Amino acid sequence: MIVLQGLYAVEHNDEDHGETFEAKLAEEELAEKYVTFARRLFNLVTEKGKAAEKTLSELSEHWKLERIAAIDRLIICMALVEIDESPDVPVKVVINEAVELAKTYSTGDSYSFVNGILDRYARKIETDQTKS
Repeated sequence: MIVLQGLYAVEHNDEDHGETFEAKLAEEELAEKYVTFARRLFNLVTEKGKAAEKTLSELSEHWKLERIAAIDRLIICMALVEIDESPDVPVKVVINEAVELAKTYSTGDSYSFVNGILDRYARKIETDQTKS
């Protein structure tokens, strides 16, 4: 949740990315392991966000990236990066967390869209791994 809030704040402000996120992080009382995880994920999404958006664009047939709600795009990109960069976290767990974020922070039907895109990505990964 804190990573999503930080990414959303950064996207809608011209402020320094690190400062904006650190300010958000300071508002929360989190155990150190969660702070470390949140910083890592935030930095990865900031660094690899354009590649994640490209993947999202490829996965979202008949949807232009500009038509996807900002919050949904951020949730999906965050999940795509986490799937790619955190192999120790099961894909199903990442998808479930993303769906829950969409249910909480987006429109009533967004969770279905988020789930569909991420499920398509998970199947693509499985297919690619099978071919290897």
